[in-house]
Amino acid sequence: TDGIVLISRETKGRNGKAVTLVKDVDLNIVELKKLSKRLKNLCGSGGTVKHSVIEIQGDHRSLLKMELEGMGFTTKAAN
Repeated sequence: TDGIVLISRETKGRNGKAVTLVKDVDLNIVELKKLSKRLKNLCGSGGTVKHSVIEIQGDHRSLLKMELEGMGFTTKAAN
């Protein structure tokens, strides 16, 4: 990866319900799950980690962008 974390929103295949996807995070699976838990708590919603992609239920792109940049990640909004 190029070191840029991609944050996007997706509804396809989810009956119209939005999820926020956080992709290309350069962490191992254990650290990725810890980050996922932190982000889910921040948003107050559920989510999961699938195929090294963090999925957070709902549209939380701006909140996640601010949090990840505060943690030192370079982020980019992706569609």
